[in-house]
Amino acid sequence: MSSSTVGVGADDLVTGEAVALDLPHAAIGLRLASGVIDLVVGYVLLYGLQFAAAWLVGGADDALQAAVTTAAVIVALVAVPTTMETLTRGKTLGHLAVGLRTVRDDAGPIAFRQALTRALLGVLEIYTCAGVPALICAAISQRGKRLGDLLAGTYVVRDRHKISLPPPAQMPPQLATWARTSDLAPLPDQLAVALRQFVARAATFTPEVRAQLGQRLLEETRPYVAPAPPEGTHPEYVLMAVLAERRTRDAARLERESSLRARILPPDPGL
Repeated sequence: MSSSTVGVGADDLVTGEAVALDLPHAAIGLRLASGVIDLVVGYVLLYGLQFAAAWLVGGADDALQAAVTTAAVIVALVAVPTTMETLTRGKTLGHLAVGLRTVRDDAGPIAFRQALTRALLGVLEIYTCAGVPALICAAISQRGKRLGDLLAGTYVVRDRHKISLPPPAQMPPQLATWARTSDLAPLPDQLAVALRQFVARAATFTPEVRAQLGQRLLEETRPYVAPAPPEGTHPEYVLMAVLAERRTRDAARLERESSLRARILPPDPGL
């Protein structure tokens, strides 16, 4: 693993401020509870539609009865779940009950295409096979994905889970003047993430690993900072100063842009 990915897992979601968010996937127990609820709801809806269809076309020929029965299956097991997940941005009745949500692999809200793919595969792996393929796939998948999730590019997260961000890096007083007057070029995203994660988790490393990673990250950061930090400064202090000054400059830039938009753009009449 290269130093530019220190502390960032393959499943971490990264914000624009180079903070890796731990958005956990739903545990298999919650997925099972949600699936049972959706399974019961689906069968109740299916039997209700079939009963209504039999009452409406009970005296018709076999071909019409078969067509109506097929339509009832499509509506109950595909159309309704697809519509539900599309309108609620990733929630079924089971998800609502236990606090889950289906999201894309990039953590964005799902759309009609993903909802339809999950519903179509759900007919096979959940209703036809009693959920056994879905359970096995979720148990061995890194994010607890069933087959429909693998094909649609989605996974299920705990919607009620609160994400806690690590505290921002503080400016070391002895480096405040150097950081304020330095020429700080934009850092590559992966390097910025690595710095943020290393500073936040440095206390959890062994002294040897901590020293090696700190020195390695400092060497990768040097080309983006001029002049060089004062000789003899501890690498972690330099990294903290770079992150703190980067945050300060970004905040100032955003404030300037907001003030400029407020002066140039007319006020919204709808507000």
